[in-house]
Amino acid sequence: MKNLSVWRNEVEAPSFPRLNGEIDADVVIVGGGITGITAAYLLAIAGKSVVVLEALKVGQSSTGYSTGNLYSTVGGEGLHSISSKFNEKTLAEVVESRAAAIELIKQIIDVNAIECDFRHVPWSLFTVDGYRKKFIDQERTAAVGAGLTVQRNVPYPAPVEDGFTIPGQAQFNPYEYVVSLASKINTGNCRIYEYSPVMKVEEGELCSVETDNGKVTAPKVIMATHTPKGLYMVHASMGSYREYAVAALVKDKYPESGIYWEMQESEHYSVRTFDAEEGRIIMVLGQMHKVGQKEENLECYEKLEAFLRKRFDVGEVLYKWSAQQYKPADSIPYIGLSSGNSKIYIATGFGADGLVYGTLAAMIISDDILGKSNKWSKTYDASRITPLASASNFLKENVNVAYEMAKDFLSTDADSFAEVKTYEGKIMELEGSKYAVHRDGTGELHIVSAICPHMGCVVHWNTADQSWDCPCHGSRFSKHGEVLEGPAIHPLKKIQGGTDA
Repeated sequence: MKNLSVWRNEVEAPSFPRLNGEIDADVVIVGGGITGITAAYLLAIAGKSVVVLEALKVGQSSTGYSTGNLYSTVGGEGLHSISSKFNEKTLAEVVESRAAAIELIKQIIDVNAIECDFRHVPWSLFTVDGYRKKFIDQERTAAVGAGLTVQRNVPYPAPVEDGFTIPGQAQFNPYEYVVSLASKINTGNCRIYEYSPVMKVEEGELCSVETDNGKVTAPKVIMATHTPKGLYMVHASMGSYREYAVAALVKDKYPESGIYWEMQESEHYSVRTFDAEEGRIIMVLGQMHKVGQKEENLECYEKLEAFLRKRFDVGEVLYKWSAQQYKPADSIPYIGLSSGNSKIYIATGFGADGLVYGTLAAMIISDDILGKSNKWSKTYDASRITPLASASNFLKENVNVAYEMAKDFLSTDADSFAEVKTYEGKIMELEGSKYAVHRDGTGELHIVSAICPHMGCVVHWNTADQSWDCPCHGSRFSKHGEVLEGPAIHPLKKIQGGTDA
């Protein structure tokens, strides 16, 4: 079994150079996922000089670990939550804007002749075991109210007790789409750099964005990094979550092409099929939890595999992976200038709907930079204040952050290096300081500071991904301390290594 997204296995990754030296541009984009690459495309074809800085490889973070599902409805708390927190007009704007983003993806594919297996498919929400009927009914009513076509039939192999289908949604290979588009635009007005992590951003008449080996100066900056790098007020308005996926060969009685959301008592499973080199594959996504707050996360994969084997006739599990998402307090993403007088744009709070919202963010932000009006910019305004719509989730997430900060400073996982077993990670206190200690497969110890450089929380070991994860705002680090994702800019300080330290 490969601990890798199936999309990345299907496509050969292109290579882009590392930034060396100082350059200028009209816009510098931090992040080479679907948000950043789409924004770069829209700005470059409009004549703007654009630089994209990707910390690792283009498309290999959130975009490359997504489901490839594109739909006008929303995940998380659902359509009815947006209607209840705001109003039906806002709900209609969200649905309309998401449909427009899907249409833009299709246009980009057609215009640029991108082969990424794009196809229109139905989306279904349902229950087999009778769970969450009230939620399903609320979503059906909200979908009709938002102008979506709703059908009663759900084309699922297992008997469906209640549910509905929305036709005309879509699926594609998200990684192939993004790397293909990046390859096509990396010329003329657009320059893309990989392995160029941003270490510092300064605002002024011109903004300065520094990497570990270069600097870009530009009037505008777009933070297309899933969550903005550094310290932003918006971090307090979001919760960071991880979700897991497994993909297996399926023999027969599998669902026809489509997006299937099966509701269970306390879980929501997203199912889809696709053709790969190995044959027909079925994928399931689920088992969500707060980042850094589930100790036995390997069982997430086990539960997903058990679900697949219960529902379908599957063979070998070929792929498994996990991905991160950031949930907005009021159920709507934050897209636009980070504050009224800022020159930095942010795009975050997409929840599990990042492929569509990331594309929409590129549309809204590029329109603003180009001086065009966008009818959805106010709906997604990144600096909006929505106390009534945000109160419950804002309070829940910030109480959780305070709890994690307090409890972790009073506890450790081990008193000696001998307690750290192979492939484990534990927090130890040495001479009054907290350290994160991991022992790799060769027996070597890797010791880094346990304090997240973003806001000072203590990191936790992620067994499934072999990483150090911050339970407060979702920053993640490798066993060596390098930043993998999240708002942290700087790595965990490396202390030392060895077989016994």
